[in-house]
Amino acid sequence: MIQIGIPSKGRLNEPITALFKLAGYKFRADGRSLRIPCPGTDASVVLLRTDDIAPLVAARVLDIGVATQDIIAETGAEVEELLKLDLGHCRIVLAVPEKGEIKSMKDLEGKTIATSFPNITRKFCAGFGVHPRIVEVGGSTEAMVPLGLADAIVDITETGNSLRDNGLSILEEIGKYQTVLVTGKGRVEDPAIAQLVRRLRGAIIAQTWRLVEYNIPREKLPEAEKVTPGFNSPTVMSLEDPAWCAVRALVPTKQLNEVMDTLEDLGARAILQYSVENCRL
Repeated sequence: MIQIGIPSKGRLNEPITALFKLAGYKFRADGRSLRIPCPGTDASVVLLRTDDIAPLVAARVLDIGVATQDIIAETGAEVEELLKLDLGHCRIVLAVPEKGEIKSMKDLEGKTIATSFPNITRKFCAGFGVHPRIVEVGGSTEAMVPLGLADAIVDITETGNSLRDNGLSILEEIGKYQTVLVTGKGRVEDPAIAQLVRRLRGAIIAQTWRLVEYNIPREKLPEAEKVTPGFNSPTVMSLEDPAWCAVRALVPTKQLNEVMDTLEDLGARAILQYSVENCRL
């Protein structure tokens, strides 16, 4: 039985749960059980704090885990990345007072930096030959500078709006991170783990495609095929009326509206689109 660690709460729980269900790993969290079997598979899900998942995978307590790259970097957990999940994108930045005297990394020598990422911060500063005083805090990092408790902060940001609200500006971007699927060192080729990765990858790729069906006058078919070339090629079927044919093709999700508008202009009718839950392309 493969044990999979996923975040028990927070913004990642819902999209991760939905992704696993699309891949065939359906489970129901009842609020009481922390280890939940996935019927019809050889896997069970363990609901955990996001920060705990990578270290538990590294220790082989869990076979697979959904972790964030920033936590992996901070903890130094020895795991192998299996798949990027395209979720939970964020940046870790070093921010200083917008109207302060700190204008470069060298100005941070001997200064105090407040952060919940002390290891990432220490390593980043060392790359510039700077040795500030690093104070680890558990929350409200952005308030440390306005309160006079720190000269700078290292924190997660998405838009930077919260930093500006606290009179801070970004001095350096330390890195960009997202959510990934990980396993322990040397386990990438494990057949059960490789199968799970294929299924999840299929579910992720499926979200980037839509299946489009439509009827088109046969004389317009060459033009329509240029609009919907499909993955390898479109499926074309004859209709009872020989002047018409039916076409089925995969279309990139981002191009869906444009494609449907163009097909309508070409004279296509009964244009339908379907979501794709999983695939192997």
